[in-house]
Amino acid sequence: MSSKPRLWITRKLSDATLERAARDYDTVINFDDGLSTADDLVSMSAQVDAIIPCHSEQFNADVARRLDPRLKIIANHSVGVDHCDLPALKSRGIAVTNTPDVLSDATAEIAMLLMLGAARHAIRGDHLVRSGGWNFWSPSFMVGKQVTGARLGIVGMGRVGQAFARKARGFDMEIHYYNRSRLTPDEEFGATYHDTIDSLLEISDFLSLHCPATPETTGLMNAGRLAMLPEGAVLVNTARGALVDEAALLEAIVSGRLAAAGLDCFVTEPGGNPAFAAHQNIFMLPHIGSATRHTRDAMGFRALDNLDAFFRGETPKDLL
Repeated sequence: MSSKPRLWITRKLSDATLERAARDYDTVINFDDGLSTADDLVSMSAQVDAIIPCHSEQFNADVARRLDPRLKIIANHSVGVDHCDLPALKSRGIAVTNTPDVLSDATAEIAMLLMLGAARHAIRGDHLVRSGGWNFWSPSFMVGKQVTGARLGIVGMGRVGQAFARKARGFDMEIHYYNRSRLTPDEEFGATYHDTIDSLLEISDFLSLHCPATPETTGLMNAGRLAMLPEGAVLVNTARGALVDEAALLEAIVSGRLAAAGLDCFVTEPGGNPAFAAHQNIFMLPHIGSATRHTRDAMGFRALDNLDAFFRGETPKDLL
């Protein structure tokens, strides 16, 4: 019988992560890479000491109540933990960790891609060329919104928000931000702090969301707040789909109040919002903000680092 802790990896992580896990743990891997149900989570909790799940696995209060006492730690392969009921898991004595720091740049790259693509008609242009419909040109053809020198509002100036701000400065953007607390001057790099979201929205030619999904931020961008943005603004969301009232966003797009949107996350995942598909000024990606080889390895290794520390009797670096 193996003396190594038994670990369940719920999704197919990077090859390097799986190799290291198999070396150091008695590892069960879901090579089929399918979603796990609540019953799957409960059933497996009686068979393992630790789980590395992704954001797709939902550890809500009901699941937490039913988990087997054998399970000691959930080492998430994600930064966001809104899929975990932390108080409920803590009450069961189950440690929970995440993987901050390592995916900030990759996610910020996707935010930049979405911002540029939404502003410059990437979906419409690609479709036109790909379909063979590009048979004319005019100075008024596909005129978009210029990013360089524009005012960028960032909601949530944590690791990803700061990484995005660094990249946006390369486009000479004027950076404004709202955060729960003001950054130090060294962290701000000249960005303008707003102590309310409303004052940030009023000046944001582009608005990018980088805050977690919490009961306080769910539906943050509702009809009222979308209406506060300047006419023809562009909304970018690489954080969580729950931050945006999708019906209100669609209405703002249809009315022309918003020029465009760039979305990497949706209320319903996987799947997204089918109503968005009819609008080529909504640039969409399937929640791939951290999907680079470098970052996937780093996320997997960070989760394993947390497990290693836990089973050595130490406090994991990313214990929540």
